[in-house]
Amino acid sequence: MSMPCDMLVFGGTGDLALHKLLPALYHLHRENRLPSAMRIIGISRKFLHRTRYIELAERHCRAQIEKKDFTNNMWLSFSQRLDYLAMDATQAADFSRLASILKCTPEHGCIYYLATAPQLFESIASNLALNGLTGANTRIVLEKPIGHSLQSALSINAAIGEAFSEEQVFRIDHYLGKETVQNLMAFRFANALFEPVWRAAHIDHVQITVNETIGVENRGAYYDQAGAMRDMLQNHLLQLLCLVAMEAPVRFDADSVRNEKVKILQALRPISGLDVQDKTVRGQYVAGNTNDHNAPSYYFEKNVDSDSDTETFVAIEVEIDNWRWAGVPFYLRT
Repeated sequence: MSMPCDMLVFGGTGDLALHKLLPALYHLHRENRLPSAMRIIGISRKFLHRTRYIELAERHCRAQIEKKDFTNNMWLSFSQRLDYLAMDATQAADFSRLASILKCTPEHGCIYYLATAPQLFESIASNLALNGLTGANTRIVLEKPIGHSLQSALSINAAIGEAFSEEQVFRIDHYLGKETVQNLMAFRFANALFEPVWRAAHIDHVQITVNETIGVENRGAYYDQAGAMRDMLQNHLLQLLCLVAMEAPVRFDADSVRNEKVKILQALRPISGLDVQDKTVRGQYVAGNTNDHNAPSYYFEKNVDSDSDTETFVAIEVEIDNWRWAGVPFYLRT
């Protein structure tokens, strides 16, 4: 990759940016897979000097990256890419200030990574468009969850579609980047032992479990509004379900794989109101011990309502009405 570009991380001081994105970008820099002139600009409402932001990023990256891969010299080299801008994503005037420091031209691209609450997606997209920052050489990346409901998801996608063409939009589920998940299709379709018996005639049921070893930590404000159903089941677990159950795509490209996933989602048997009690379970963790550390009850976590009924555990039984899986229950839990 040689074309110069800027990557703007909205929500640059949040957990996703500090724990996932910046460590991943560090690894890409270490492997010389970033454009030489690429800037990474963290954006947040917090008033921070660039030096303070780099210190914050370094602390979190050190904690996330294996010691053998993190060196002071490499970090110094990577940190020269980092910059920071304090701005309010809901204020159009702040985007004119952003436009003054960017170079969104056919020769210089811009990537907008929205690592924010979904409530800000529409405002960010429309303000970028108003300031001429959505040209053909720009891309926008949306992290899950995209909305809080069907209505809000439709509204967000409509706003994104007004500002960007579909080819410029990347809706990301970072769970798909995990090595085990990426190996699922090869495990299935390139395996002469398993593929012939990967069907209802030979399988009694399927369990897909995503366990976590930590609580919500610093995500209380977000998590208490989302819960396990929105945070894990309707994205990560459904993606895993699709990879486990889908037919082999015609080609292993993005469109072909997506088309097969959509067929599985369309074949899911709807859960009626009468089935909810029998086919779903919701729960909330209480004080206990994890990884040899004491963990508080969910409602004692920071930024969580003391009377919250938000679920931190969810399990659901679903069925797929197609020739391969008819009669086989799938149990999803997290």
